[in-house]
Amino acid sequence: MKAHIAVAALVAAAWTVTGAARAQDAAAGEQVFKRCVPCHSIGEGAKNKVGPELNGLDGRHSGTAPAFSYSDANKNSGIVWNKANFEKYIADPRAMIPGTKMIFPGIKNPKDVENLWAYVSQFGPDGKKK
Repeated sequence: MKAHIAVAALVAAAWTVTGAARAQDAAAGEQVFKRCVPCHSIGEGAKNKVGPELNGLDGRHSGTAPAFSYSDANKNSGIVWNKANFEKYIADPRAMIPGTKMIFPGIKNPKDVENLWAYVSQFGPDGKKK
């Protein structure tokens, strides 16, 4: 019986640490997102700016945010946003999509990129956190 209780306690502790780590990553990503705010918005009430709003980015096809004027390069890229594509893109947008209108040197720190994805990917298409 003691062994079962110990295993349950370890599972609960692991879940708590994992959940906390995710929350910390998203919180750190929110700080990284401040670099994006001049051009992008996210969350409830987000609107297109110089760049498109980023709600529902995870699983969204590139070039499809409503009412945003994308470059042909972006619309025709065939990219579906996921963690791997986002991480490659945000490190050097013009290398991944030559001809994109996004003038941004990229985020080079892998931890910042990972945290930024944790933050951005938590928003659904309606701007609410999943």
